[in-house]
Amino acid sequence: MRSSAKAERDAAPGLGPLAAFPYRDGSLHAEEVPLARIAEEVGTPFYCYSTAAIVARYRDYAAAFRGMDATICYALKANSTLAVVRTLAAEGAGADVVSLGELETALAAGIPPERIVFSGVGKSRAELAAALDAGILQINLESEPELELVAALAAELDRKVSAALRVNPDVDARTHRKITTGRKENKFGVPIGDAPRLFARAAGLKNVELQGIAVHIGSQIVERAPYKRAFKRVVALAHALRAEGRKVARIDFGGGLGIRYRDETPPSVAAYAAAVREALGGLDVSLAFEPGRYIVGNAGLLVTRVLYEKAGNARRFVIVDAGMNDLLRPSLYDAYHEIVPVAAPRRGARLKPADIVGPVCETGDSFAHDRRLAPVAQGDLLAICSAGAYASVMASTYNARLPAPEVMVNGARYAVVRPRPSYRDLMGRDKIPAWLGNDKSETGRNTR
Repeated sequence: MRSSAKAERDAAPGLGPLAAFPYRDGSLHAEEVPLARIAEEVGTPFYCYSTAAIVARYRDYAAAFRGMDATICYALKANSTLAVVRTLAAEGAGADVVSLGELETALAAGIPPERIVFSGVGKSRAELAAALDAGILQINLESEPELELVAALAAELDRKVSAALRVNPDVDARTHRKITTGRKENKFGVPIGDAPRLFARAAGLKNVELQGIAVHIGSQIVERAPYKRAFKRVVALAHALRAEGRKVARIDFGGGLGIRYRDETPPSVAAYAAAVREALGGLDVSLAFEPGRYIVGNAGLLVTRVLYEKAGNARRFVIVDAGMNDLLRPSLYDAYHEIVPVAAPRRGARLKPADIVGPVCETGDSFAHDRRLAPVAQGDLLAICSAGAYASVMASTYNARLPAPEVMVNGARYAVVRPRPSYRDLMGRDKIPAWLGNDKSETGRNTR
């Protein structure tokens, strides 16, 4: 294990949950805009993103690989809100997509197809056809049947497809078991030992140019050691394939670099880049990277309002108007998110343990247990931190709850970039079958 001093030196500076959201005059701000003002005008709950934080994190990442032939492909699965993706497109980012919807979003946001990588273990025929039609940079193949399907589609469309083979290096990323992707028991990629045979198979396919290796071992990785083991195995594979006369022009090293939710000390992107350089050892290849959470995770908050405080026999409950449908990570992963009052508590305020819970009809609808929290009153605002990644993209309408709106701040300005729908919108997705009679009902009122 590294010493704590060494860990602090290598850890990403200034990337904590509130680094982009300072208190000013006793009130939490997003850049220059008070969150209380947005809450008054937009209503709660809502997501709020800082443009400056998103741009700063992307520039940090790009700077770490300056001088290398590297394409930084933002992973839309972290946050695919169009305004977020367009902000990154303006910075020159590429995109890593895992569905047709994400591909369409990336293109609509202005990301050039030649900077898009399509990943994912279960791409459908329609998704692969769309990727071929768009002429994207690379399809990351994750099985032999997928290789055969891509070859057949490319032949039908008379296209030449550029592809990489995603390998599973059997490396434990030492992260949550539900977000580790590089162990042999995980569904992703092909066993690394099968790569030579599949490269040989691809060499006999007229319309597939298999010229890259891809790897991704997990998400929220907070140590360099798993990366170094995976990188070493992939680079060794590249040398072995070249020795067999195979073309290896690109290595896609994936993403997964962690952020601070609480007291983690993940490697800085500079330390991560140093591990890449060390592993390559001068190997002449172009590179691709797929950061997601690192770029947007701590650039977003979920702002919620206290509905009630309830004293149970054994617990203090603070019930808020956001629910697990707005932020699933605590329920799904037992994930920790810092929770702070939007109005700074008075000096010397006594912190008391509380369970911070939502209104969804599930015991699992909880954001924190035994969290030390200053006294709150009905109507007070709380900010749930680190909600820029895997919050809105995992949201649902469970309990027929309306999705929270999304707000982006840029300096002293803000805009609602994804409005809250109405109940009419929600029910408008449904159709009444003829045998139930004519639908003459008023499907929803335009209320929050």
